[in-house]
Amino acid sequence: MVKHALTQAERRKRFVRLVLVSSLAIAAIAYPATAAIGLVAKLGADAYERMPDELTIKPSPQTTYVYGSDGKTLLTTFYEEDRKYTPLSGISPLVQEAIVAAEDSRFFQHHGVDFKGTIRAFVANQQAGAVAQGASTLTMQYVRNALRDGATTPQQSVDATVQNADRKVREMKLALDLEKRMSKQQILEGYLNIAYFGHRAYGVHSAAETYFSKSPSDLTLDQAALIAGLVQAPSSYDPTGSDQGAALNRRNYVIDRMQQLEYISPQEAKQAKATPITLHLSTLGKDCVSVPADHNDYGFFCDELKNWWSQQPAFGSNPDERLENLSTGGYSIVLSLDPKTQAAAMARTLSASTVNDPFALGSVFVEPGTGLIKAMAVNRKYSLDTSANGPSTSPDNRAANVKGNYPNTVTPLLGGGGINGYQAGSTFKLFTMLAALEKGMTLNTKIYSPMTIKTQYLGGAGGSACGIYYCPSNASAAMTGYQTMWSGWGESVNTYWIQVEERVGAQNAVSMAERLGLTWHTDVDREQASAQKAPGWGSFTLGVADTTPLEMASAYAAIAADGKYCEPMPVLAVNGPDGKPVMTKGADGTQVPVAAPRCHQAVSQDVARGAVDAMRCTTGYNAATGPCGSWSTAPGAYGAAGRPFAGKTGTTDSTRAAWFAGITPQLAGASFIADPDEPANAVGDAQSEKPVDTVALTIHDALAGVPVANFTPPPPNIVGTPQTG
Repeated sequence: MVKHALTQAERRKRFVRLVLVSSLAIAAIAYPATAAIGLVAKLGADAYERMPDELTIKPSPQTTYVYGSDGKTLLTTFYEEDRKYTPLSGISPLVQEAIVAAEDSRFFQHHGVDFKGTIRAFVANQQAGAVAQGASTLTMQYVRNALRDGATTPQQSVDATVQNADRKVREMKLALDLEKRMSKQQILEGYLNIAYFGHRAYGVHSAAETYFSKSPSDLTLDQAALIAGLVQAPSSYDPTGSDQGAALNRRNYVIDRMQQLEYISPQEAKQAKATPITLHLSTLGKDCVSVPADHNDYGFFCDELKNWWSQQPAFGSNPDERLENLSTGGYSIVLSLDPKTQAAAMARTLSASTVNDPFALGSVFVEPGTGLIKAMAVNRKYSLDTSANGPSTSPDNRAANVKGNYPNTVTPLLGGGGINGYQAGSTFKLFTMLAALEKGMTLNTKIYSPMTIKTQYLGGAGGSACGIYYCPSNASAAMTGYQTMWSGWGESVNTYWIQVEERVGAQNAVSMAERLGLTWHTDVDREQASAQKAPGWGSFTLGVADTTPLEMASAYAAIAADGKYCEPMPVLAVNGPDGKPVMTKGADGTQVPVAAPRCHQAVSQDVARGAVDAMRCTTGYNAATGPCGSWSTAPGAYGAAGRPFAGKTGTTDSTRAAWFAGITPQLAGASFIADPDEPANAVGDAQSEKPVDTVALTIHDALAGVPVANFTPPPPNIVGTPQTG
């Protein structure tokens, strides 16, 4: 008699009956028999057919690691779930065998659903009168975890873990399909990287680090068995408490199962079971507040990393998505922060001011030609705990008993998002000088500069002599007379630079600042910088706009780099979880590493060299091509730096803020002192030298042992010819 082959529909129905029978057994493991029968009966073949056929496995959240510039020193991490994907090759075979022994001894025999194991568990549990054995295979557990991690709604998350027959049958169907598409090794690897081991440790890498402070490749037999025993019930078998009895029994059970499966010898099992549980617990720090305690100042640099990251399209379509990816994407980040420069900057900052000073003294140092941020230092501690902070200097805040920003704060005082910055005073004269040199004016441009001048700009508040016009004055009557760009710069003669601005056009000075990376942080500044208002922004050259030391250090670094502006960059490398550099679209449309320097020629080489020659007059270094005048605003800076050094001082009205920006060919820095709580609170002339000293002495220390590099003098067409007064 010839047997007819089963049709596809008949085979499917027979398979469904087999699955449903197994499901009844599975349900009976966790539910009373009558309830289990009812649950499974509700499913039926049609319900089974409607379940998804294929599991979509989304990448699990991975921890992002942030390293120092050596690429080895771990500074902090970002994560939602502490997890680092590790291939099987990086996981000890003992761990692999222990997890199979603990959770699914027939893992390598079944095809996703262990029907024999299911029936055996059902019988054992009925005999015991309780749940003595489980029935979920490793593959089914992997499916469950993948459904949980891939959930996009709260209900999907609940459905992935709810205790009912629907979930079990769905897991079985998906597990059977998964084993057709993935090898056992791939499933085991995925499981070991997705399972939860307690204490916020997801995946075996985090478990090994959390409990034993070692790599999963280095775990011993007893350690591997303990970790494998945790996945069934991490809280019940938690080994970190005072009573390790449950954890010890569970570990030894796993060791016994490994021996029964002949993964280990009886002697190895005996020795491992006799080994006491000895933990070396470690907690992975998270976010910028978790930088090493001895490098607390790195927190401000870390904060700039987050600000930069939030602006990069390579990491997402908007700032929120990018920051979420920072905590889930499994990146490896190497910071540009240079330990030597950072240490020098902090030492010089704290020698000039204490962390308990209401006035913030901060500085940023940038490498010319690359834009790499080398240091960010401020007289503050990076901390969320402001309970012991001093009182705010703001009258309104003081009345409301609001704490000041000292000594603890996480406010990004040096740059990045969240602050407007501070008025930078005469350091803005750089943009006027560059615009003028670009338009054909020369360093020898001689202009009579009175003590006070009535300008063409509207501004008012200048008294009866000025009426509605802007009417600035110099800091000293000694500045009155004919000035050139050299002397006008070195002495910081306001009425000279206002007249240069009138000749070149305020809008061109504003445009130059934008070309060198400045952005407008307040509504007032944005309006003044607009095409309609910029031509009349006469006070711009005197630094009335808010800026940050990060922006100013980067702008001045461009001049040190012969006019090549580079975006400030806080990283040397950013690699994805695959170990490959993260790419982004470059200026020419091609794909380039997201950490690659982003530079362009903002001003010509000759113009930049002309500006540097005038800038030498401030520091006492003296210009290479012309006379600097009889005095300057920072004559000792060159001697303090101990190498070719140029720069510019800056103070605001009533010295509410004081600044200095200084450059060498290898390093540029900008420093300020101001009251972040109350910008109107004057720092006073006595403190105006602190930014000068901070930049000059930090550069001296940071470049110690580095060969001296010289500035290149400007060509004759930039210098011009002397003019008679």
